[in-house]
Amino acid sequence: MIDDSTPGVSRRTLLAGAAAGAGVLALGSAPAQATPEATFVKGADISWMPQMEANGYYWNNKSGQRQDLFTILKSYGITAISLRTWVNPSSSPANGHCSIEETARMAARCRDAGLQVLLGYHYGDTWNSVGVQNPPRAWANMNYTQMLGAMRSYMNSSLNVIKAAGVTPGWVKIGNEQNSGICRPIGSVSKPAQMTGLLNAAYDVSKQIFPTTPVMIHLAQPQKMDSIRTFMNAYRGNGGKYDLIGLSSYAAGSNVAPIIGNMRTIQSTYGKPVMQVEFGGPVGRATQTRDALRQFVSGIKSFGGLGTFYWEPEGYSPFTGYDMTAWNSGTRRPTAALDGFLNG
Repeated sequence: MIDDSTPGVSRRTLLAGAAAGAGVLALGSAPAQATPEATFVKGADISWMPQMEANGYYWNNKSGQRQDLFTILKSYGITAISLRTWVNPSSSPANGHCSIEETARMAARCRDAGLQVLLGYHYGDTWNSVGVQNPPRAWANMNYTQMLGAMRSYMNSSLNVIKAAGVTPGWVKIGNEQNSGICRPIGSVSKPAQMTGLLNAAYDVSKQIFPTTPVMIHLAQPQKMDSIRTFMNAYRGNGGKYDLIGLSSYAAGSNVAPIIGNMRTIQSTYGKPVMQVEFGGPVGRATQTRDALRQFVSGIKSFGGLGTFYWEPEGYSPFTGYDMTAWNSGTRRPTAALDGFLNG
């Protein structure tokens, strides 16, 4: 959740400010190996969609006609939707909701629209990101053994909610930008055996319920390879299990090429395919963002990476003050940024 062009500024910070002011693989699995260009995944996280709808927001297509959001996104070649889920979220429209029950209903809508689902766990009650990894409040005073049991129980119950909704995720993401670990301090990267134990519990339960669905870990800032190595070496060194490596990058311009190079290195070094699960750019710089997206799509394809997801492109003011979406708040039309998925 980091804008690579603005070091140190997290999406969590941006969202806090905003709150103050305001189908084939879906039914099976994506292979845990390099994928042909024909199956490269173009996706978007649109977890805000249900709450935007509940608050009267809607979307126009490029021609200015009101249209179903799924239909608009599919017109750009988007084939997958990423959905986050929190343990005990608040009722805040932009910074809450996304309980597993709500997420399951949204996942069923995605399935019905013929879209794959990437199910992403934060293991918190609200945003966790590269700089913040707080456990759910209900787990905050647990020791490691207790938290391990809570993790297994939560994964079992939540994934069965998804299964009961008739959805088989294309991917399950265990953690969100977990460079520093999860559920800190218990699962901090500085306590690698405990961090790995918690994540392996999540992995194992995921495989018990959805045996063919790949499970991914998620790291931010691939421009900072030391951080990537610290996590990966600790995780691998303690027997960490993973099928894919998800990466966040919001780079643009001259920053994109070296980051693609780092993504290639991460894939080759750690032996699992990568997927860019977060991307975005300033809504006022749509053409720059379009060009960066196009560059990421073609670059990641070139070394056998699995796909690229845009983070919350559908958001617009005043629902959110987050300014890295891909929708114009005045016309309610998509900006040129999403054109980066076309011919990419």
